[in-house]
Amino acid sequence: MNFSDKKIRVILILEVIGRPPEFLTETLQEMVKKISEEKGVRVVDKKINPPVLMKDQKDFYTSFAEVEVEVENMISAAILMFKYMPAHVEVVSPQNISMTNADFDDILNEVTRRLHGYEEIARIMQNEKMVLEAKLRGLTEVNIPKKTDKKEKSKNKK
Repeated sequence: MNFSDKKIRVILILEVIGRPPEFLTETLQEMVKKISEEKGVRVVDKKINPPVLMKDQKDFYTSFAEVEVEVENMISAAILMFKYMPAHVEVVSPQNISMTNADFDDILNEVTRRLHGYEEIARIMQNEKMVLEAKLRGLTEVNIPKKTDKKEKSKNKK
């Protein structure tokens, strides 16, 4: 990887929630490893914080990692945002970033491509939800016996 003088330094805060606490640390370590393998990205520094019990939870923990990276260009930074969904992002340097129309087009097209993908997933899930609800309604109508009132029962006994 050849980093020029125009590299962009970014801090990512990656947050995870779950259990057991050891799993959170392993997950964050794996995420940092995958980030370091991304094209156009170099991990400069990382700090993985120990998991802590979440407030008002019996067995759920939270942890976060601070990962400082250098990226070759803004499209690499944008891809990191979509792939790893950090809780927070801070561009450390440079103070001013200039890019060509083509670079900006690449970022906007990546955003658009991802949004279309998310929209497609949402539509599929909505359709599957409607199908499952219809099946559930069908099952509950068939399997729930109708209540008969006491007057009808007494008439049937006579």
